[in-house]
Amino acid sequence: MTVQPETTLHFLGTGGGRFVMTSQRRRTAGIRLTEGNTQVHIDPGPGALVFGNWAGLSPDKLDGLIVTHCHPDHYTDAEVFIEAMTKGTRAKRGVLAAAKSVLRGAEGIGPSISGYHQALVRDLVELYEGTSFKVGELGFTATEAQHSDPYTVGLRITTGNGNIGYTSDTGYFKGVSESYNDLKLLILCTMWPRNNPLNIHLNTDEALRIIKEAQPKACILTHFGMRMLNAGPEKEATYLAEQTGVPVYAAVDGLEATISEEITLKGPRKSDHQIKLL
Repeated sequence: MTVQPETTLHFLGTGGGRFVMTSQRRRTAGIRLTEGNTQVHIDPGPGALVFGNWAGLSPDKLDGLIVTHCHPDHYTDAEVFIEAMTKGTRAKRGVLAAAKSVLRGAEGIGPSISGYHQALVRDLVELYEGTSFKVGELGFTATEAQHSDPYTVGLRITTGNGNIGYTSDTGYFKGVSESYNDLKLLILCTMWPRNNPLNIHLNTDEALRIIKEAQPKACILTHFGMRMLNAGPEKEATYLAEQTGVPVYAAVDGLEATISEEITLKGPRKSDHQIKLL
């Protein structure tokens, strides 16, 4: 009997925006997604290489790399990861999936990954809303986002343990929640707290609307700006859970979320107790 391997999300960094990025008050290392022998890194900002290695997640084990848009808190370590994923450029392997702005430049920004590095990978995927691709048995579909980089996308991820959504950076817009129905876990990039509107990012009030509309089984908040960190992401997560009845957790740097029949969380310290989110 074949046992379905667990799906694990390693939140190597939970910070977002230029001030958190430059201060490293929270890391900006992105998320490593693993299932069985398949590893994919999503949005490798500054620190992704260092903190991935610290977590025992060597970049040469990568099978895929995804960059949702052309802002440095999402792309800076991508070229280093490509060199590792291709075994020091000696093997044409791996998937690079990235927005048009990242690969070719657009609207005065980018490209942020050189043509040389793009040519190293086996499969190159340019992401637009609706673009689908696979890395191993993991399926990915780019979802609509509305951000200052007009080619930004979110992700809908199909795993052996249920569907995952990742909003990336986006403001709230009519229809955003339609991309994130029927999810076991929704990862909301929530930059600012309640009563602090920001057109091109989500705040807690807008995260509340998405949770109510999409009705995921559980949510994890990440990608926090300075105002959110000052307000306390944990307080905002508790508020969202109370308002929606959906389990909501504010990620910390080094958090591991393991998805099987349940969703369990483990903090980065040996003394951290495992938490059952779902």
